[in-house]
Amino acid sequence: MGGVGWRRLGSKLRQRWGWESRLRARGFSSAPALPPPPHMESVGFIGLGNMGAHMARNLVRAGYRVSVHDINEVAMKKFSDDGIPTKRSPLEVSESSDVVITMLPSSAHVLDVYSGRNGLLGNGGRLGPWLYIDSSTVDPHTSRKISMDMSRCSLNEKKGYAEKPMMMDAPVSGGVPAAEAGTLTFMVGGLEETYIAAKPLLLAMGKKLIYCGGAGNGSAAKLCNNMAMAISMLGVSEAFALGQNLGIKASTLTDIFNCSSARCWSSDTYNPVPGVMAGVPSSRNYDGGFTSKLMAKDLDLAMASASGVGFKCPMGSEALEIYRKLCDEGCEFKDFSCAFGHFYTGKDEK
Repeated sequence: MGGVGWRRLGSKLRQRWGWESRLRARGFSSAPALPPPPHMESVGFIGLGNMGAHMARNLVRAGYRVSVHDINEVAMKKFSDDGIPTKRSPLEVSESSDVVITMLPSSAHVLDVYSGRNGLLGNGGRLGPWLYIDSSTVDPHTSRKISMDMSRCSLNEKKGYAEKPMMMDAPVSGGVPAAEAGTLTFMVGGLEETYIAAKPLLLAMGKKLIYCGGAGNGSAAKLCNNMAMAISMLGVSEAFALGQNLGIKASTLTDIFNCSSARCWSSDTYNPVPGVMAGVPSSRNYDGGFTSKLMAKDLDLAMASASGVGFKCPMGSEALEIYRKLCDEGCEFKDFSCAFGHFYTGKDEK
């Protein structure tokens, strides 16, 4: 769609609802007191896994009319038991929504939900929702392909604020705790005017929004973030395990790291050593959290994307091999911080 129409939309939304100034005044709070804007009152949510279920429920709490779909009947029943409408297919979700959000495990799942049988882009390319947001972690090529496919579609009926359906890739960071608390960080790719229009909706699920540029840039940012997170976790785990072998307690090293140049999220928020920090996966046998299987998947996407542009990532490649090994050895459903105990054979803190 041409930029002129969406510049007009961005201006219209700012004038009509004053979202820019009102959001700034609220300091990007994650629990908006403002009612849902009229152009996105009805939201369809597809993908009710560990992350998506919390995100959808936060939208309900914020006053949006939410309907949901997942291939897992058990996940759907938890919503229907609470009176939240469930739909039998992605296409059925789209028929009752102003906006559709997807939160799915892989690129293949995303492509199937959007372009497969009874997918969101069915109905002969004439769509009801004006905005589609994919928060899945996928490769930039997939995000850009769906955005291109979307550009060839049209709306069932013209709306005062949109001339054609629009797409944003908006993966998240913060994990399950942030999804539950509504404090996710969104990395957003797509037209900036679309991003501005979608801010109230995103802030019902998160507290920090970062605009990354055009289609696919949100997905690219997420892969870079997760590659850095994996490398950081492995570096911290390796240092803790070395310290134990040299006779230094991990709790002592944690105190040192966290007031020194080694401080990072893996040391001060998501410590991998059992017994050092409460409320993290290492304190519960590495159950829950972000699985090694998902980390291996994200690293594989990052390495494939790097290869596609001729860029070498030696540390990213090594991290991928380590997480593949952990999965092969039975740790695929353990949190990715399990590398400390299962790859470096680190010890629990007594």
